[in-house]
Amino acid sequence: MSKKTLYILISAAIALAVMILIFPDNKNAPDVPASAPVDASTADSRIGYFASHGWEVEEIAAKNITVPDDFSQEYEQYAVLQDKQGMPLREYAGRNAQLYVYDVKNYSPESRKMLAELLVCDDTAIASMVYSEDGGSLRLAVS
Repeated sequence: MSKKTLYILISAAIALAVMILIFPDNKNAPDVPASAPVDASTADSRIGYFASHGWEVEEIAAKNITVPDDFSQEYEQYAVLQDKQGMPLREYAGRNAQLYVYDVKNYSPESRKMLAELLVCDDTAIASMVYSEDGGSLRLAVS
């Protein structure tokens, strides 16, 4: 990857992070039409979801979680990112789900290890994100 391409990708990531910080509430989020449900019933379909957006991933962990009924400020920012992607996270508040975590193989800005996550409920992807392993200082939408 050339330095120019790397700088463009980093600039785009910084711009996305700034937008998330400037528009943290859903009132300022653009309306996103509901998208078709994303099948996440198998490991291949989950990896295929990331591949369809240009991400090469390898599963490294999975665990059961419960989507909170009431979103904290941090979880609300996560939900806004999902709204922008057309993912139905809010519809699954209070439900049990599976969180799959992946190692991103084809993107590492400034040599940072990047992870991807996919939240699945009833074999449907309800949330996704790519983020830096250092605690998420860099967060990106999958799509």
